[in-house]
This record gives sequence, structure tokens and C-alpha cells, in this order.
Amino acid sequence: MGISLAANKVEGIRAVVCSEPYSARLSRMHNNTNIVAFGARVIGPETAKDIVDAWLGAEYEGGRHDARVAMLTEIEQTQSLAAAE
Repeated sequence: MGISLAANKVEGIRAVVCSEPYSARLSRMHNNTNIVAFGARVIGPETAKDIVDAWLGAEYEGGRHDARVAMLTEIEQTQSLAAAE
């Protein structure tokens, strides 16, 4: 989990921690994640492969998800969110 916290401090990074393939796929489709992370002591090698395959095989859907990704980008760039003010 720590690596995703650190990675998300870097501009342009949307990292996600996953313990199964479904969340990995949806993170890419709905949040346009560009880094996937998982704990080596949490999951086994075969599950790790399945997570990576699901994540790499998914594509960002855009559309209704664009507003959320735009809000993440706004927070990243301004350290605030205008909609929350």
C-alpha cells in the first residue's frame, strides 16, 4: 500500500492497490489509473499475474468518468477542489 501512497504524490500518477483482478480492471476503466500495485505478502504469484493481465487489458472508458478524473487532476494541480468550496 505504501508504494501507491508515494506514487500518488507524483504529478500525473493515479496509482491503485489491488488484491484481485476485478478492481484492477475497473480502476483502469473508470479512473484511468496508470500504475497498479499489490502486496507481495498479500497475494500469490498467479493472482498477481491475473491482476496485471486484467489491468493491462482494460481501457479507460471516458464519458461519465471524465468528470471524476478531471476532479482528481484539479486536486493534484491546485491542492484543492473548487466544487468542495
